[in-house]
Amino acid sequence: MRKKITVIGAGNVGASCAVRLAQKELGDVVLVDVLEGIPQGKGLDILQSCPIEGTDVRVVGANDYAETANSDVVIITAGFPRKPGMSRDDLLWKNFEIVKSTTEQAVKYSPNCILIVVTNPLDAMCHVALTVSGFPKQRVMGMAGVLDTARFRAFLAEALNVSVESVVAFVLGGHGDQMVPLVRYTSVAGIPITDLLDQATIDRIVERTRFGGGEIVKYLKTGSAYYAPAAATVEMVESILKDKKKVLPCSVYLEGEYGIHGLFVGVPVKLGAAGVEQIYEIKLTDEERAALHKSAAAVQELVNLMKPELEKIRA
Repeated sequence: MRKKITVIGAGNVGASCAVRLAQKELGDVVLVDVLEGIPQGKGLDILQSCPIEGTDVRVVGANDYAETANSDVVIITAGFPRKPGMSRDDLLWKNFEIVKSTTEQAVKYSPNCILIVVTNPLDAMCHVALTVSGFPKQRVMGMAGVLDTARFRAFLAEALNVSVESVVAFVLGGHGDQMVPLVRYTSVAGIPITDLLDQATIDRIVERTRFGGGEIVKYLKTGSAYYAPAAATVEMVESILKDKKKVLPCSVYLEGEYGIHGLFVGVPVKLGAAGVEQIYEIKLTDEERAALHKSAAAVQELVNLMKPELEKIRA
């Protein structure tokens, strides 16, 4: 039997996810949205691309969550996108209710699914999904580090004129301007990046990575990134559904790792059939740890704002 994947939100990110999921033949796809006709039309369009791609999957669009029943993975992309001048934090209350209601519906019909949150502010929205679902922490995660790392790798490969496949890197921390690209662990085919680029160039690339999403928002003006976020999400889904056990940086719930308690923060994890199967706690310098804790503090501020509402949900 084929796997089943639900994508909540038929906007740019959600539809791009659905296309990639179908092209990779990872499972049958259900695209859900509150707007009548939009998920149905996009779902049908994607389905009609399958004969050309040579992929045998079922793709449907729906406004009703009953169609999503017994999904293996549910991806939450629904929510308001960032606009120019708007921080991810500005989105907090706009998207709180959306993630709350979509999670309620998703877990009602798919109580055994794994939840992947894409909606911003991402780390904070993971808290909402975890609280509402009541799932174990291994089955709730956020797509952040994979995207941030992809941006870092793309900029490095461009600067060095080498294949992106040769660039090994990862980014820690919250999915925001305080994220922590780890230069010390970054290499090109095993060669430390510090041997290949001067410090000023590295600093410039780190800064561009941190504000990578905002750079795209400035260009688009009325929306935010969607191709790379979709690709990052699908890489996570593939590792889970194929039990590949890839080690990827994802936003996960920490309970003491890196000295961080009760927060979703981006760290390297092993993704397999059970979801988050292992959290890797790597050795950090004092400076790196301080930067990670600063990033976590930004997430904590948002969680503190939501605390009264989260307590209501738990009650």
